[in-house]
Amino acid sequence: MPRLLDRLIGHYIEPLCTQPTFLLNHPAIMSPLAKSNDAANTTAARFELFVNGKELVNAYEELNDPREQRQRFALQAADREAGDMEVPPFDSEFCDALEFALPPTAGWGMGVDRVIALLAGVRHLRETIAFPIMRPDSK
Repeated sequence: MPRLLDRLIGHYIEPLCTQPTFLLNHPAIMSPLAKSNDAANTTAARFELFVNGKELVNAYEELNDPREQRQRFALQAADREAGDMEVPPFDSEFCDALEFALPPTAGWGMGVDRVIALLAGVRHLRETIAFPIMRPDSK
């Protein structure tokens, strides 16, 4: 379900975000590390900033409840067992660390490559990489 939602949002909503646009309250199922934003645990305390149809910033409040984190990882593990290999394996060490308490934490990420792509007006991030990764010659 998370992959389907992500693809639908990427196809129908993100391209419409040409002006600086904040997407808020993502479905909690799409944000397994983010704290829930409501009592029913349906939305996440997360936002993304889009400019010119591209994600510039991703931010969320960290989930610090070890029981809830284990439940979310278990749901993800079921997706992985069903064949979704993009889902990371269950991280029990992370949950164990949460048992020792994580203070309320939030974070955001904004890649320099994304800012450069926005300022330079290029379409693909690979155009902003100074030293592209070289593939071995197939000969």
